[in-house]
Amino acid sequence: MCLAVPGKVIETFDEIGLLMGRVDFGGTILRVCLAYVPEVQLGQYVIVHAGFALNVLDESEAQKTLELLKELGETGVSG
Repeated sequence: MCLAVPGKVIETFDEIGLLMGRVDFGGTILRVCLAYVPEVQLGQYVIVHAGFALNVLDESEAQKTLELLKELGETGVSG
């Protein structure tokens, strides 16, 4: 099973011709490829899998997903 996680874009930059960014996942900040979502703006949320942002989410949807993930973590559910 694959899991894509929402994160907030806090910086964008060009790296050897690719749109890249720093994305905040609840305090953990990772370098992510944004090439598949060139329309993304600072402060928007993206769904990330394996270091690639796959889609832009509105903040409400991102928060719902983050709450669900938090609940799963608190129940000890793992897959």
